[in-house]
Amino acid sequence: MWPCQAPAIVLRGTTILAEDAGLESLEAPKSLVDQAYEVILDALCDGTFKPGERLTQEDIAARLKVSRQPVTHALVVLKAQGFLAQAGRRGLIVTPVDAAFFEAIYQFRSAVEPLAVRLATPRLTKQAILRGRSLIEHGRNMVVAGDARAGLQADMDFHSFIYDLSGNPIVGETMRLHWRHLRRAMGQVLRYPGMSISVWQEHGRILEAMIRGDAEGAAELMRRHLIEAYERVEKPGQAPTDADD
Repeated sequence: MWPCQAPAIVLRGTTILAEDAGLESLEAPKSLVDQAYEVILDALCDGTFKPGERLTQEDIAARLKVSRQPVTHALVVLKAQGFLAQAGRRGLIVTPVDAAFFEAIYQFRSAVEPLAVRLATPRLTKQAILRGRSLIEHGRNMVVAGDARAGLQADMDFHSFIYDLSGNPIVGETMRLHWRHLRRAMGQVLRYPGMSISVWQEHGRILEAMIRGDAEGAAELMRRHLIEAYERVEKPGQAPTDADD
């Protein structure tokens, strides 16, 4: 995100061009607080804001062409969620990735998501199959296009598709509670084309096993997919080697 060309920002029906290299457009009908929150969170997840970097409401408000109030509220929420921390007179800084927290999340995912696959498999309909294949095709297209942010969203959409199809609302609600933090780690991985391609190959194998009615096989593929995903983000910020491709 944040392309070199200043994007259009739409506030209260007025289109404004951002002067700085680009925070993403803010558009109705979401509140300004929600829009500011999502833009800042995207910047945290895609690495635009680095761990230890100082953030000020004045700077962000200026980039977004909004008052400081919605930005202040958004920063308060992000601080409460652990993305930001108070650093004395420096104000708010971006927190480092917490490796122990991610390990705990992936341990939980490796138990819950294979269950979601088992539950979802007998619930597959023709429409759901079309939806799943469409999600995978879109994800692969985003890899080819080099759009890391859209690729990350596609990855989230595929897993959410499994959660929803499971028919167990607790699965989706629990995973989405921590998904913002997972986005931050996975965003570092999916910027690398070799890594992104392998992720979508794994997604495709999981879905095809489900379509065949092989719930146990699909669940095992999901389990391995998550273990490999954890290995990719175990050392956040470390670029993959040629062997990783």
